[in-house]
Amino acid sequence: MIRSPERNDTLRGSRSVGPWSREGAFRRTAAGAARLRRLGVAALAATLALAPLHAADSPELAAQSLLLDAQVAGHAVFAVGAYGHVLRSADDGRTWELAAVPTAATLTAVHFPDARHGWAVGHDAQVLASDDGGRTWTRQYQGPDLDAPLLSVLFLDPQTGFAVGAYGQYLSTVDGGRTWTARRIIDQDRHFNRITVGPAGTLYIAGEQGTLLRSTDRGGTWQPIPSPYAGSFYGILPLSPDVLLAYGLRGRIYRSADNGASWHLVPVGPQALLATAVLRSDGVIVLAGATRTFLVSRDGGKTFAPWAVPLTTPVAELVATADGRLLAFGEAGVTELPAP
Repeated sequence: MIRSPERNDTLRGSRSVGPWSREGAFRRTAAGAARLRRLGVAALAATLALAPLHAADSPELAAQSLLLDAQVAGHAVFAVGAYGHVLRSADDGRTWELAAVPTAATLTAVHFPDARHGWAVGHDAQVLASDDGGRTWTRQYQGPDLDAPLLSVLFLDPQTGFAVGAYGQYLSTVDGGRTWTARRIIDQDRHFNRITVGPAGTLYIAGEQGTLLRSTDRGGTWQPIPSPYAGSFYGILPLSPDVLLAYGLRGRIYRSADNGASWHLVPVGPQALLATAVLRSDGVIVLAGATRTFLVSRDGGKTFAPWAVPLTTPVAELVATADGRLLAFGEAGVTELPAP
C-alpha cells in the first residue's frame, strides 16, 4: 500500500507552498491531482497537469515554473523545484541558467555551505550533489522508500550534513555525502519539514504535530523542545543564540527568548499557512506562505503586520540576496519583491 502523507491537520503538497505543505508528494498522477483537488488546491492541480519541462527548455521557462526552495551563497542564488529543475544565478537572481541534473523528480530543498559544494534533496528519497558551483549534479544517495520524499537539507561545512523528510527520515554524513547514515531520532513516525542552524551552531528541526527538536552537538543527539502547539510547524528561524521564531499551520507564530524553554504566541491576523521566514541584513523579518499572506516584523519578531505585495500565488521560500533584494520562490517561479 502506498502511504498517503495526508495526516491529521497538516495539508500535504511538495514543500510548504501556500495551502499545501513542504513534505508531500507532488506526483504527476491522476491520483495525486485528485488528492490535491480534494484539498481545494485547484491551482496546483492545474500546474501539475502541464507537460513536464526538461533540461533542454529555456531557463526563463524554468524560472517561471514551480520552485520550492532557494539559497544564497555570496552573489550566487540557487533554486530547485518541479521536474528536477535546478536553477543557478551568478548575479543575485537577475538572470538564471539551468543545471544538468540526473532526475526529473521534484526537488524540495537545496543547500550550499560554500560557493562550490551543494546538495539538493527531493522526491524518490534522493540526494543530489554538485562540486562545481551548481552547474552539474550527480545522484549521491537514494533511499529504499521512494514514496517518502526528503524535504530539507543542511550542511555545516562541505563534509558534515543532514537531510530530513517524511515519516521521520533523518540522514547524516561526515564525509561530504560519500556515505549517509540513516537513523531514528524520535519514536513517532512524524514528518520533518525543515532543519536549520542558529548562530551558536545549535541545530533545529520543525515538523508535524508540534514537533520541535534541538541538537547542541552537531547532530550527535537530539532533544525535544517543549512545543506550544499541537499543529504542524514548517520552520524555526533563529534570530540569536536565544531568540527563536517557530511558524507553521494556521498562521501560528511563536517567539522564544530562552532558546525554546518557553514560547509566546505572536498574534497575527491571517490564519493561512506560513511556509517560510527570512531575516534581512537590516533586521526586518518577513514571513510568507499561502496566497497573499506576507507578514513583516521590525522589532525582532515581537509583533508582525500584514504586508501587501503584488504577488497573489503561494510562496515556498524567501531569500535575501547579497545586494539586499528580496526574492520569493513558489508557484509562480521566482519573483523579485519590493523592499518591505
